[in-house]
Amino acid sequence: MTDNLNRTMPLQTTTYYPRELSWLAFNQRVLQEAADKKNPIIERIRFLGIYSSNMDEFYRVRVADVKRKIYIHLNEGDSQKAEDTKLLMEKIQQRVLVMTKDFDRVYEEIVARLARYRIYLLDEKDLNPYHTQWLKNYFKNKILRHIAPILLDNKVKLVSRLNDSATYLYIGIYNEGQPTTYATIEVPSQSMSRFVVIPPEKSRKKKYIILLDNIIRQNLDSIFSGFVSFDKLTAYSFKMTRDSEYSINDEIDESYVDKMSDSMKQRLIAEPVRVVYDSRMPDDMLKDLQKRLKISSYDSLIASGAYRNFKDFIGFPNIGREYLENPLLPSLTASDFSNYDTVFDAITAKDILLYYPYHRFLHFTEFVRQAAFDPQVKHIRLNIYRVASKSRVMSSLIDAVDNGKKVTVVVELRARFDEQANIEWSKNMTDAGVKVVFGMPALKIHSKVCVVTREEGGKLVNYAHLGTGNFNEKTAKIYTDFSLFTRNPELTEEAENLFTFIQQPYRRVKFQHLQVSPINARTKIQLLVRQEIQNCKEGLKAEIFIKLNNLDDELLIDDLYKASQAGVKVRAIIRGICSLIPGVKGLSENITVISIIDRFLEHPRVLVFENGGDKKVIISSADWMTRNMDNRVEVGCPIFDPDIKNRIISILNIQWQDTVKARIIDAQQTNKYVKRGNRKQLRSQVEIYDYLKGVETKNNAKSE
Repeated sequence: MTDNLNRTMPLQTTTYYPRELSWLAFNQRVLQEAADKKNPIIERIRFLGIYSSNMDEFYRVRVADVKRKIYIHLNEGDSQKAEDTKLLMEKIQQRVLVMTKDFDRVYEEIVARLARYRIYLLDEKDLNPYHTQWLKNYFKNKILRHIAPILLDNKVKLVSRLNDSATYLYIGIYNEGQPTTYATIEVPSQSMSRFVVIPPEKSRKKKYIILLDNIIRQNLDSIFSGFVSFDKLTAYSFKMTRDSEYSINDEIDESYVDKMSDSMKQRLIAEPVRVVYDSRMPDDMLKDLQKRLKISSYDSLIASGAYRNFKDFIGFPNIGREYLENPLLPSLTASDFSNYDTVFDAITAKDILLYYPYHRFLHFTEFVRQAAFDPQVKHIRLNIYRVASKSRVMSSLIDAVDNGKKVTVVVELRARFDEQANIEWSKNMTDAGVKVVFGMPALKIHSKVCVVTREEGGKLVNYAHLGTGNFNEKTAKIYTDFSLFTRNPELTEEAENLFTFIQQPYRRVKFQHLQVSPINARTKIQLLVRQEIQNCKEGLKAEIFIKLNNLDDELLIDDLYKASQAGVKVRAIIRGICSLIPGVKGLSENITVISIIDRFLEHPRVLVFENGGDKKVIISSADWMTRNMDNRVEVGCPIFDPDIKNRIISILNIQWQDTVKARIIDAQQTNKYVKRGNRKQLRSQVEIYDYLKGVETKNNAKSE
């Protein structure tokens, strides 16, 4: 299915930075944001939550994969590969230990700085009599109903009882100074807020927050009294992370949804790949925990601070002044839409580009809402990867069925960690009469395409959305992504053909303009790179400018190395993994890479090729990873409108000039900030907002 254009063997492995270590370098950049004293204090503690959430996924996916490879190589008798993979695991563990110490240091510094703003994060040892009494009542009336201790004996299989999205307390039950048994308690942060604000006793100037963990510790006696004998109870936090991989049952008498549901259950009992625990935990308790969780030599046992599951800190409340968090940047209304009565009139007038979250995601939800009741609309096609839990998009699609329209939705059931939500949406839509398609078992559907077909003048006309981000109202507020709305038949016909390809992959479908993985995306990218090389040889200006989340496909990296060696200037903005090693003489001295971490998550994929002065610009759902090129359905869309093309290039250039949040990706991935020098301070995300605000102001002035 994949076009193997010149798929030569990749260069030596020394020319690629290990992707797992590069990912850790990315998360170190997130930790830098938590450490940055220029960021508002509440945003800093939330970055600790983002760091923790990222690390959970890293262990579930990346580290679990490395662990699996060690066992595979050992079973196959390939001792060299096994040793190389073990060495990688050791490097991962060493890097994580260093980052964990940095994390704990930053956390302590943030807690101390919060106190300067009279916000105090308490533990159970800091409580005065008023706090103690108030929290005892709060525990009894609000928390106790959610507490269900597990008393540990030889019959309890602890690994199968733990939820890897939860924090636990390991309880030591002592009599006469010796531990007689142990227990665990899940901190019920999924049932209630983990952060409890204590009402002021007298002065309203001081504000106090305490975590559920500490309230439970404070009330251990009331939990166990009358059930077990003890003269002392101790509690220390721990968290376990599981392997997220699962296999799909191939029984032919089981539906795809049922197979996915069974596979989700496998994840719930998968082996642990990491256990993080309170470093103050006594040796006897730690040994018992390690034994019960069956921690192997390839698993990570990490001592850290008192709190686990820091991902909850993403929602840390601001109970102080407004300036303690980032000021709001109100989403912009796109004049290209607002100056017309309907979205279809607007798109007929010209192609429209939105850039979330700077623009309102409401424009897309309105596109689907109007299509749901417009008498001229006959068919709506859309593919979903991740959607919001309360999705207006999904509600509008169900409304469209009620209005007699044909609706086809391609649902990717294997969107990692969103599988269960997508299964539920599939059932709801099927019950409502939506035609639900589960795509292709061998390929994940990761494209971001919606096609609305209208009858106009006796002919069927397609309107298409092609973008870089999910149809998700929640993430559209914090992820930067491009959305193109077009009526151009060269693009809309191929967008419609994408749904034919997904439903009937055996049919031969050609895509002349769209870059579609796994059909032609790799080939089209390689041809564009090689054209720049040829132009450079002919003395023409040659340049490649790309923006991606991740870059680790060795064949595409090789093409960029060849471009650099030919004299082509290559610029790249890579948020996460970058296996390409820039700035190496004779290999990549013409390649420069930066990474930007700021208040919004940089998510779009954009390719710009100089093309002899007639620049080619493509927005895409695909990173330059092997999985995106060969094992997923992805779509890259060329930009034809000159104004939109220039706007995208302007946005990329603003990011390239960032002197506040940009880091240089060097050969060692040390995450040094771009030097400002004599240049003015420029924070690209704020500058882009001002730029787009100016564009909308100018467009509104023209229409008046």
